[in-house]
Amino acid sequence: MKKILIISGSPKTDGNTDIAVKWLTDAISKSRAHIEIIKTSKLNYKSLGCISCRACQSRQEYGCVIKDDVQDVLKKTIDADTIIFATPLYFFGCSAQTKLIFDKWFSLYKWDNTTNTMKTPLQGKTLAVIATAYEDIGLDALEKPFKLTAEYSNMKFLSLLIKNAGVSGQIKKLEDAEEKIASFAFNLLSF
Repeated sequence: MKKILIISGSPKTDGNTDIAVKWLTDAISKSRAHIEIIKTSKLNYKSLGCISCRACQSRQEYGCVIKDDVQDVLKKTIDADTIIFATPLYFFGCSAQTKLIFDKWFSLYKWDNTTNTMKTPLQGKTLAVIATAYEDIGLDALEKPFKLTAEYSNMKFLSLLIKNAGVSGQIKKLEDAEEKIASFAFNLLSF
């Protein structure tokens, strides 16, 4: 059974991203996949993102050494087959809540500078992004760090960028949005 982890970076309940995640989980739930949703706005953080202490690089196990809710998210990321970041577009990037988790992915890599090698438990997994935007600009900038990370990590990558979703909740009025998300879910399950 495929394990799918959705990291929902919307701070709003019933906003466009939250609705998109609901439609996505409805579509995925028709399969035998196991779905877990983590709402980043509900997590307890000890630090605001990666603090570049590099302590994660001096230990055998993968994950951040800072003891907060992100440690569990990173463990679940390692265990998942597919990781989906769902986020609204904020100033040409993902939400701050999403970025806090994404930056701590640093701890899921081990670099050996003497041999110029890198290891990560993310290799071979699927990384996906579903993003909503008020209008039709900026989504390519939001997508790029995720896509580059997937390429660097030898992960499969898929994205659904929903432009012109309007203000909070108006995605429901966007023609074909729910159908596009259902199609995206089907593609994810086919990877």
